[in-house]
Amino acid sequence: MIFRLLLSSILLFALLLSACASEPSYDEQMAEQHRGDRPDATAIVMEPIIPVMSEEVTYGVGEDVELVGYFSEPIDADSVLTAMGRDADDNLPALILIHEWWGLNDNIRLMARRFAGEGFRVLAVDLYDGEVTTSPESAQAAMAHVSENPAAIDANIRAAFDYLAEQHGAGEIAVLGWCFGGTVALRSAVLLSDELDAAVIYYGRLSDMEREHLDRIEAPVLAFFGGQDESIPLDDVRAFESAMRELDKDAEVHVYERAGHAFANPSGLNYDDDAAQASWGLTTHFLREHLYGQAELRPVIN
Repeated sequence: MIFRLLLSSILLFALLLSACASEPSYDEQMAEQHRGDRPDATAIVMEPIIPVMSEEVTYGVGEDVELVGYFSEPIDADSVLTAMGRDADDNLPALILIHEWWGLNDNIRLMARRFAGEGFRVLAVDLYDGEVTTSPESAQAAMAHVSENPAAIDANIRAAFDYLAEQHGAGEIAVLGWCFGGTVALRSAVLLSDELDAAVIYYGRLSDMEREHLDRIEAPVLAFFGGQDESIPLDDVRAFESAMRELDKDAEVHVYERAGHAFANPSGLNYDDDAAQASWGLTTHFLREHLYGQAELRPVIN
């Protein structure tokens, strides 16, 4: 009898170990969500509503490598500031963009120009040291490699913040990221704590963030998720929302029930135009509110 009970316990433990071993990792789940995607630039992304200029810039030095990002800003900054209710002598607010797991590709450059058209100086950072991936398999490997060195990620974001604050005199700075970049955006809100003015998270992973880390966040947070995203369980989203509320943080969470992961990426198979357009409107409103204090204005220049 005792032998049978012992044998049953051993078999149950073995089954549990087998189940745990078969549970796909986050990066494996991400690869499945992006199966079939090819992140080519697409004409779906609108051009900026005002003229902008863009260039590659060096914004810092990493581990024996220069940090080179994509910088975009309105051509007529004085007119933008006036249109947004600021003195022409002020500096434009700034936005740090953090790429998806594909890397700093043409889609992110398009988004940088589009955000610049909303009246911000924009720096799209590069966490992959110049590597741009084109398949889920290569993106999975690149993200896994970079994630092994979180200190380098933190240093990269810190360099971007300092570049915008010191080189461009930005008095207000926000961070925004998608997918892998959304995870880093949340991490950046903790890292930069009371220095950051706003953070926007598009379907970034939440499960690694401890409550004590969330408690350090001072900036208002806007977050978007897809209800059909199998790599970010809805339970994690609701737990994050609940924790931020209990910690008395300024956090606004939106879940688009019919959308999946990467719903805002127009080059992906999961692109959802309704969710993408709705989240874009909420994002620009949120950034104008917290970086300009003028949520209803847009920098349209005649």
